[in-house]
Amino acid sequence: MFFNLEARGCKTLFVARGLFRSRAGHRMAVNLKKWSSDANDAVLKDKRSKLMARGLPKQKPIDGVKQVLVVASGKGGVGKSTTAVNIALALAANDSTKAVGLLDADVYGPSIPKMMNLKGNPEVTPRNLMRPLMNYGIPCMSMGFLVEEAAPIVWRGLMVMSAIEKLLRQVDWHQLDYLVIDMPPGTGDVQLSISQNVPIAGAVIVSTPQDIALLDARRGTEMFRKVNVPVLGLVQNMSIFQCPNCKHETHIFGADGVRHLARDLGLDILGDVPLHVHIRETSDAGKPIVVSQPQSNVTQAYLKIAAEIVKRLPLSPT
Repeated sequence: MFFNLEARGCKTLFVARGLFRSRAGHRMAVNLKKWSSDANDAVLKDKRSKLMARGLPKQKPIDGVKQVLVVASGKGGVGKSTTAVNIALALAANDSTKAVGLLDADVYGPSIPKMMNLKGNPEVTPRNLMRPLMNYGIPCMSMGFLVEEAAPIVWRGLMVMSAIEKLLRQVDWHQLDYLVIDMPPGTGDVQLSISQNVPIAGAVIVSTPQDIALLDARRGTEMFRKVNVPVLGLVQNMSIFQCPNCKHETHIFGADGVRHLARDLGLDILGDVPLHVHIRETSDAGKPIVVSQPQSNVTQAYLKIAAEIVKRLPLSPT
């Protein structure tokens, strides 16, 4: 074909040569692109294999702490911090031989200082560890002890992670049987960091029966499952309101929504806590209801929840 084209004249020969070179150049470009793509794929595969070889961060126990229990919710405003405080106090009330601590991991919105009626800066030990502040027999640590009460914490993720690491590792917890961690709402960096870096004995999910809250409670549960944290069960908070005058009962946030969610997820209901004005009043006053009204029906609900939690925890290391 080439010689036939050449016989027709120089112009045809020039065009044929150009076409030949164009096609050869195109094939070369395709081959180079394919080779480059294969090389990039090989590099990416190598990087991926190296990252997979590293695995997840190695979990390291918190010095002096036998078991870590996290209280979480997918959404804010469902009473998680109030529940965490009263669970910690109920664990101690149910068994006076057990030492219980409370860690506020909600860096942006710490609630534990007010609920536990604690103020001031932690002392520092000779080993450069912070001493938790204590009230009602519960040692507590919170970012709220380290900043002014009304000061906003405007930090990016890396600073928050650094603060969480200090709250976990640079605190002299002495010897605790249980450390209750009040997690921030949601399923973000803090939850993931704590779950991957600290061996957690169990998670408790708090939610109201409202449909919107249940959506986020489901997400929170699935997050813990993905990082292999055992979910001990759900707490149905603000389950029912009883009028103090006529005693009429109303399901303000819906009836038994958390129970239905627990059934769908194959989990247990650890207990129900009603919507009661005394819970709010005692929390705002820094006198949680478990210690200020130990004989109340609400306190009995928290004591039952704490007992159900202990039943589901793995055997404590000696």
